[in-house]
Amino acid sequence: MTESFSFLFPPAIPTLPIDGLDARFPVGRIWCVGRNYAEHSREMGSDPEREPPFFFTKPADSITTFSVLPFPPQTRKLHYEAELVVALNAGGANLTPEEGSQLIYGYAVGLDMTRRDMQEEAKKHRRPWSLAKGFDNACPISAIRPATQVEDLDQSILSLKVNGALRQAGRISDLIWSIPEMISALSHSVTLRAGDLIMTGTPAGVGSVDVHEVLEASCDNVAQLTIRYE
Repeated sequence: MTESFSFLFPPAIPTLPIDGLDARFPVGRIWCVGRNYAEHSREMGSDPEREPPFFFTKPADSITTFSVLPFPPQTRKLHYEAELVVALNAGGANLTPEEGSQLIYGYAVGLDMTRRDMQEEAKKHRRPWSLAKGFDNACPISAIRPATQVEDLDQSILSLKVNGALRQAGRISDLIWSIPEMISALSHSVTLRAGDLIMTGTPAGVGSVDVHEVLEASCDNVAQLTIRYE
């Protein structure tokens, strides 16, 4: 017997546009892979040859598709991290990399924005740093391009410019852990679901952005994302 109920208020479901379709992609969870480019791992003080993949999360409602954003409160050190985003349309647990690759619906370009001063303070006191990663508009993301429309992804360059000056650039093939390996590793800790997004890591060159500055993130054959802070 099915239980009947109503909602106290309408549920808000974060969604992303899909290239070429009127349908929207409903976002469930956002999983972020830490330090997955060797040079970025080194600039953050870690050894990329020895660390297995680790993950943290951002709230699904931290995504935004707006091009003009308010500068977030409680920070004087807002950092950008350009990332390739993988969108899943199926799930599973304890997957092999080959099985994980079958879950991929498409790709997007995203920014893992971080209140770095807040994160550094939390780390110093051994406190959680969720608010440093999970604030309002902390995850700008482009429209999703279906995987069937993306060619030569491994050779694509992920890059970011600030006010027209190149700050980050890395080839997708430079990832320490490949996309199927990331999906497999994550599936051994949680059961993945349709609607999950995986942010795959950022190249070296992470830095700060200020009010009125413009960020342009792009990945060849996938998408371009431009935002400005006010």
